[in-house]
Amino acid sequence: MQASQDLATGPGSAFASPSTVDGTGMHLGLAPALTPDGLVASASFFHGFLTQPQVYARGLLALAEITATRYFQYTPSHLRDPVFTAHGDRLRAEVFSACNGVAARLDLHACAVDGGEIGRGTTNVDLGETMKSALAQVRAEQLMHLDVGREQVTVSTLDRTETERKVEMPARWIPAFGNLAGIHRGFEQLASYDGATARRILGQLPVSYRSGTDASWISMHGRMPRLTDRPGPGAVRIPGAHRLVAARRLLTHLQGMEVYGDPDAGRGVVVEFPLPGGRLSLGLTEQSWRGFSGEGALLVSLSAPQAAVDADVLSTLLAFEPVIEVPRMMREAALPEQRVLDGLAVLAAAGRVGWDLAQQAYYHRELPHDPSRVERDHPRVRSARRLVAQGAVHHREGDRFWVESSQQDEIPAGATTDADGRHGYDVNLRGPGADTCACPWVAQEGLSRGPCKHILAARILTEDGTYALVDDHQPV
Repeated sequence: MQASQDLATGPGSAFASPSTVDGTGMHLGLAPALTPDGLVASASFFHGFLTQPQVYARGLLALAEITATRYFQYTPSHLRDPVFTAHGDRLRAEVFSACNGVAARLDLHACAVDGGEIGRGTTNVDLGETMKSALAQVRAEQLMHLDVGREQVTVSTLDRTETERKVEMPARWIPAFGNLAGIHRGFEQLASYDGATARRILGQLPVSYRSGTDASWISMHGRMPRLTDRPGPGAVRIPGAHRLVAARRLLTHLQGMEVYGDPDAGRGVVVEFPLPGGRLSLGLTEQSWRGFSGEGALLVSLSAPQAAVDADVLSTLLAFEPVIEVPRMMREAALPEQRVLDGLAVLAAAGRVGWDLAQQAYYHRELPHDPSRVERDHPRVRSARRLVAQGAVHHREGDRFWVESSQQDEIPAGATTDADGRHGYDVNLRGPGADTCACPWVAQEGLSRGPCKHILAARILTEDGTYALVDDHQPV
């Protein structure tokens, strides 16, 4: 890939200035002009006085703390740069921790804005030390004005005004945004607590990573919660619970605590804290050392034969909706539900679609369009297509396949040998999340981090006989 590629300079661009991607990050030329009224190159897409200034100020400080922290093998980081997206009825600020194992989102609802306007747009800014100092001094009864636009974010009180300029977004946040949507879409609510209980739980959190036992369980003894190191009847598991510590900044404002997850899949949890006029969401990977960028949650959808084409069609229907209605997409794109979901998965992989657990719906986040990102950010998809193109996938019978291994000098672990002396792996397609393969990846990871390249290759061969050839120099 060239050092810097312009992604939004044509007449159809929804950005008011050029956006680029290089090896270090994504340069957002933002304040997108995509509005119900057409292309509007406004310098500001959110501005107004906040009815809960201290809540939002402390929420932004919590995000700044999270994105500057590595929760596994702790070392400080200089990152403090949330992605802001305005949807017309709310403002979302999103970050990942420096270790990529925590995803945090702060929502500000329209009811928390007085005498202002929430437009539509996305930008990425740094919360520097001077901005953090200003936010830390905001009092509950103090006037606070927030302005978010293409080039900067400005916070003003009666005492001071601080402005931060837009910055580069880390490149690995893009696949992390996609995996976040893919994982959380299957979550359901596991527990709900009131504000007092939430404060007691946060008060018991471990403050650092504990080797050997990375999980805690919330159990209720009458009306009193207890955080323990062992499971028990009715207990709710929180992997790496020390990663929730930043929420203590909002301790006096918490209205509750909700835990979402899939108890059977082992794919982490989301802990959400309702706030006056908003909500703080913290997504945790299953292990503290795992990052969202490598989770592989969208691989099955990304390998679908028409997914990329359908994503292009769906992208024209996005307009910063706080809720993307799948039935509407089906009608307007004239596509069946599964193809819409696969197309949305491609858009999620490009960072352009997120998932809101509280609303159980996708939402639009506008980032530069780069069709090559899917295979570049998801090497298992690229490798699977290469296997198919090389004729390495062989259908046995029913849903059983045999996929040749790239290691032919010796017999790899789990491999079998055919009559011609070639080594390969037995694959059984039982359905997404239930497929099996004898390769070392599945033996070690299972399917909690997505299917291996052999399963993906068998699925590609099954679903469509045509597939894209990839660069011959890319290893399988």
